[in-house]
Amino acid sequence: MPLGPDEVELFERSRARLEAIAYRLLGSASDAEDAVQDTFLRWQAADRGWVETPEAWLTKVLTNVCLNQLTSARARRETYVGTWLPEPVLAGDRMLGPVDTAEQRESVSIAVLTLMERLSAKERVVYVLREAFGYSHGEIAEILGVTESSCQQTYRRAKQRVTTPERARAELDRAAVRTIVAEFLAAATSGEISRLVELLSDDVTSIGDGGGKIPARTSPLVGAPAVARFLRGLFKPTDVKRNLVGGSPAFYAEVVNGGPAVVVVIDGQVLGVMSLEVTSEGVAAIQSQVNPDKLVRATRQWAASEHGEPLHGGW
Repeated sequence: MPLGPDEVELFERSRARLEAIAYRLLGSASDAEDAVQDTFLRWQAADRGWVETPEAWLTKVLTNVCLNQLTSARARRETYVGTWLPEPVLAGDRMLGPVDTAEQRESVSIAVLTLMERLSAKERVVYVLREAFGYSHGEIAEILGVTESSCQQTYRRAKQRVTTPERARAELDRAAVRTIVAEFLAAATSGEISRLVELLSDDVTSIGDGGGKIPARTSPLVGAPAVARFLRGLFKPTDVKRNLVGGSPAFYAEVVNGGPAVVVVIDGQVLGVMSLEVTSEGVAAIQSQVNPDKLVRATRQWAASEHGEPLHGGW
């Protein structure tokens, strides 16, 4: 049945919310876009005269689409080269969805999106809909076709596995982000390991995702001395690195998934995003996304947004 203008408009009004839900569920902006498009096609094919509450119907369909994607994604990630990390999203992208509360901001952080990989598909759905979008347990139970008590138990289990005291992050505005990243870059490019060690927590971890396409650290480094030595080598200028990326990149301070990050850019293309998890003890985790497939949306965002001067001129 062809969609009327009002039905198209109704879906478009829901698109941003659906994208935000799908991104949190899948950890991938490109997969989230596909899930929302699949939901649109199902909306187009549905007997819409029987749909009493379109928003609830669309959410339920999207959730089922994402559940199927999560199942197939887990199978794909078993053969993924190296460590799988979430796709980074720059500040201002509607895919981030609501970030009004601490819980909403936390649910879209790189740290929590990574931790959510530990959850089953249903646990992830319950956690996201409850924590980030405020759905009641009754509404989530209806979406999943389970009892409300089962939904509550699933939520408690998921929350225990995702939110731990160690994950608490400082609330940072854009100015604070720039200061943190500037200090981090200054230390990383100074050649002095001790300056870096002072910025890192004792048990800091560092991991990268190159997807088998770009060289990246596939096993986590742990501990301030080891991570500091690795970062010093990473930021040390060499002709090999310039040849690898096709020039000398610029390093910017940006807010990514609600937290501070180093964004590496050359000729308008985002080559990498290094997300920094900052706690009261210092930088507690560094997650570097350099898989080009996961930086397509970030590059589009970069081209469409304003940014200040780079903090560092490259290698």
